[in-house]
Amino acid sequence: MMPTGHQRDQNHAVSSRPSIDRTLATAPPEALFVLSAVSQYIGAAIAVSVFDQVAPQTVAWFRTIGATIALLAVSPGFHRGWNRRDLTGAAIFGIATVLMNVFFYLAIDRVDLGKSVAIEFIGPIVVAAVTTRSVRNGVALALAVVGVVTLGGVELGDNALGVFFILASSALWAAYIVVGSRVANVRSGVAGLGVGLAIGSVFITPIGAPGSGPVWASPTLLLLCCATGVFSNAIGYGIDQYVMRRIPIRRFSVLLATLPVTAVAIGWVVLGQQPGRLDFAGIALVLCGVAIQERDEIVGLPEPG
Repeated sequence: MMPTGHQRDQNHAVSSRPSIDRTLATAPPEALFVLSAVSQYIGAAIAVSVFDQVAPQTVAWFRTIGATIALLAVSPGFHRGWNRRDLTGAAIFGIATVLMNVFFYLAIDRVDLGKSVAIEFIGPIVVAAVTTRSVRNGVALALAVVGVVTLGGVELGDNALGVFFILASSALWAAYIVVGSRVANVRSGVAGLGVGLAIGSVFITPIGAPGSGPVWASPTLLLLCCATGVFSNAIGYGIDQYVMRRIPIRRFSVLLATLPVTAVAIGWVVLGQQPGRLDFAGIALVLCGVAIQERDEIVGLPEPG
């Protein structure tokens, strides 16, 4: 059977893929997750540093704009070849992602970064639990759950609003995983992510733009706000797109348990949010869970459908 035009384009893209794409397509998923997590929470630390001057929802809006510009700049021809179904999927993905970012920023304005990410991990835990099929994967998930609960020891009475925001972000994170895995396989590279975030940035304009005056008046603030998008979305989520093409949703969800660990480390080093003994115990449990899970991978890129 002769390959279709889409298949020829995909084959050509793979054969002419630059070295950075080849690295992302072949490097161990665990290593890519560490790189993604560090990038995401460097971006989060930058965001926290400007919350005294700019509202969290406005920083999230600029984050999305900065990421969109960066992603579409490295995706030539991103506007071609979309059908209604694929564009709808990208739109749902983009809106879920930017709302997740908004709620996450509202949360970390009130709760420590590491603890926020630990609580937010409830969403990926649910996805992993639904897709877990073996005793070994069940044990890996259980260890990750206990570790994350240990890391997330936050007093509800003192942080009710912060916890509400992080739980909303958690639910949207689950949607990010499920819908994002489909978007990742519709287009090569990060074009789907870029188009989705472009739609998402328009969607949250009514809540992000009203407080944006100080940012437009300060080149430094504008640079910092947009840098959160480059680090957290363009690099962090861009790496996720490559990993989602290679491994099942279940494994992806468990690997996400490394994010609370990274958030604790970044919060400690950059923001001075020092972890305690229980936090270190939680980190150890999460790493054990990630280490023992099965290493099944998806062979080849599934056809969109």
